[in-house]
Amino acid sequence: MNGMKAKLAIGAAVALGLMARTDGAQAETLRLLTWGSYAPDKVIQMFEEKYPDINVEVTFSNNEEMIAKLRATGGGGYDLAQPSHDRVYAAQLEYDIYKPLDLSKIDTSVMDENLLSGVKANTTIEGEVYSVPHQWGTSGLMADVTKAPELKSWADLCDPKYKGKTSMRLKRTILLGTAFAMGEDPFAAYSDLDKYQQILDEVAVKLIECKDNIKTYWQGGDDLSNLMLSGEIVASETWDSTAYRLFSENQNIRFIPPETGALAWIDTFTIPRKGEADDAAYKWINFVLQPEIVTMISASSGAIAAVQGGVGLMPDDKRAAVEAAFDDEAIANLKFFANIPPGVEDMEGKTLEKIKAATAN
Repeated sequence: MNGMKAKLAIGAAVALGLMARTDGAQAETLRLLTWGSYAPDKVIQMFEEKYPDINVEVTFSNNEEMIAKLRATGGGGYDLAQPSHDRVYAAQLEYDIYKPLDLSKIDTSVMDENLLSGVKANTTIEGEVYSVPHQWGTSGLMADVTKAPELKSWADLCDPKYKGKTSMRLKRTILLGTAFAMGEDPFAAYSDLDKYQQILDEVAVKLIECKDNIKTYWQGGDDLSNLMLSGEIVASETWDSTAYRLFSENQNIRFIPPETGALAWIDTFTIPRKGEADDAAYKWINFVLQPEIVTMISASSGAIAAVQGGVGLMPDDKRAAVEAAFDDEAIANLKFFANIPPGVEDMEGKTLEKIKAATAN
């Protein structure tokens, strides 16, 4: 009898061990390729508590790196990526790195209808939708309005009265903004690359001439923040989220939508072609669109969630900064980044290298 009990005990232990191994084998890892502030530790913790069979593994990146990583693997290595809306269409046509979304698995009813329809239009290929919106924001100008009260144009960063007191980042945003300030429409010129090259050449001349006006070229949000808070500069080209954060510390520092329109981006949810955890990816998408989580991520990113009433769900300080920056006219004047055709980023990269070489002297 004791032997039988021992056998039963052993059998039960073996069964439990098998069950444990089976449960472990069923656990999924959601490999998220995203921006630095879109997956706060607390949000990950809350998601894993709700879905204990899913582990979240985060790689922080940016648009160029996301595409490079997915291109190198043919869309492998990650289960959910967050490229901006203008970086999906051409990348998919060139590299085949994404898979179509199953919209029935996403609660799109909570999304802002204009942002949703815009992203769907930008990322639909042969009737299949590849992305939906998550966060949006703009690039434009930032100024201490007590020291640069008249700043309203990208070109004002090169106004001699602010000599040595302005900054910018030598990336494609300043190329586009300067083009708009010159009266050009760079996005319209995407359909005529010879025309676009002509615009870039003219922009390069302007920005090289501007180099003596620039205190320094900022690299990231932290060094730009330090420059503004210390008073070393009075104005800069910026991401709106950086200006919103500084507004909470000094309400004289404000985001200024340029008179030609702030450049607007929408970061998306997009599933890589070789993703292995689609169900987990859809669960994450729906989870982070909940109002409580929206507020937490907006607090981290400074950006606006692409949900209905997204501004109202921002933390109080950031909502106040948005309301101080934008009126209805400025919102209506937004210039959303257009899909980047093949070859354009190479053209822009060469132009930036030319400017960097000249400004380093």
